[in-house]
Amino acid sequence: MFESIKFQNFKALRDTTLPLSRFTLIVGPNGSGKTTALTAFLALNDPRLLIDGCSVGVPVSMPVRLVANWISEDLGQNNCSVTAEWISNKGWQVPTYAGNAQQVVRVRARFYSLDAGKIATPVHLQPNMELTDSGANLAGVLDRLRDQHPERFDALNEQLGRWIPEFDRILFETLQAGQRSIALRTREGGHSIKANNLSQGTLIALALLTIAYLPEPPSIVCLEEPDHGLHPRLLRDVRDALYRLAYPEGSQEKREPVQVIATTHNPYFLDLFREHPEEIVIAEKVGLESKFSRLSDRKDLEEILGDVPLSEVWYSGVLGGVPVGT
Repeated sequence: MFESIKFQNFKALRDTTLPLSRFTLIVGPNGSGKTTALTAFLALNDPRLLIDGCSVGVPVSMPVRLVANWISEDLGQNNCSVTAEWISNKGWQVPTYAGNAQQVVRVRARFYSLDAGKIATPVHLQPNMELTDSGANLAGVLDRLRDQHPERFDALNEQLGRWIPEFDRILFETLQAGQRSIALRTREGGHSIKANNLSQGTLIALALLTIAYLPEPPSIVCLEEPDHGLHPRLLRDVRDALYRLAYPEGSQEKREPVQVIATTHNPYFLDLFREHPEEIVIAEKVGLESKFSRLSDRKDLEEILGDVPLSEVWYSGVLGGVPVGT
């Protein structure tokens, strides 16, 4: 599991460290480096993604660098690290490793920024289809889940009916040879509603549920605003789906935990983590530079929170991570 990632000269992240847990929720204003931080997990295995990532005002001769620290209980050590960097006049550098990091950091990381239109798009079936970063290929992923892991497909359907009670089943349509599309069956009347007629929130909810019920999920799942477009009553369900990935023991899942990193602007979603400040990271923009800080590290946290909802405290600006005037 990643313990932290240190950023140097990577866009707005000039010199800051992102602390990480099994589940991490990053909150902050637009432009504060939340999305940039999520891309770091991909760049560690492919430093070419750092190209053109140099911070504004920093000389091109300065390196764009990521240093990730990894905790490996299996290896009995806490000092694994990997460094990836790009220097404009030297090109991208092969990642360097400390300890046994090379054995553990080559993990399968996925970054999802779900798009309802792409989720609804029919697919041409291919072996071992995976969701793309936008949620495309969902019909193919669900088709394989139904055929190869029917018990998981049934559990997903059950959860779907709890999240969105008007539907009770995922259906499939073959538009032409090898092309598959999805639809949802209404609980009342058994009508089939095609994917392109479903709401944005329904499609995003279905994609999130699918990620949560994958038999072999990625080792790291990064989600940009998973609550976007969803009704507030679903936010607790979204949190529980993400916790299912990060804490499999809570769902009697026999697999390794998935490290989940998500971003949000939603105060209602933030309030759900009030009892877990160690999972919340505040992203704050100061001038051209962004900083990260873990909420639980504040010594005055209990005094500040009192009985007030976390969202109200955040909005007040006391915690940082809200837009400020010049």
